[in-house]
Amino acid sequence: MSEQTKTNELNDVERYILSTIRNIQFGSVEVTIHDANIVQVEKSEKKRFDKHSS
Repeated sequence: MSEQTKTNELNDVERYILSTIRNIQFGSVEVTIHDANIVQVEKSEKKRFDKHSS
């Protein structure tokens, strides 16, 4: 099965998780599962500035 076919078979929650991971630069994504079902997705993102940024 090709990667494109796998992507087409993802449900909305799986697409949301992948999108969140792809769009975060620094941080974490936590997925909470109850009884084999995803019930919550939390994103914690960090923005860092070097000392030359204004």
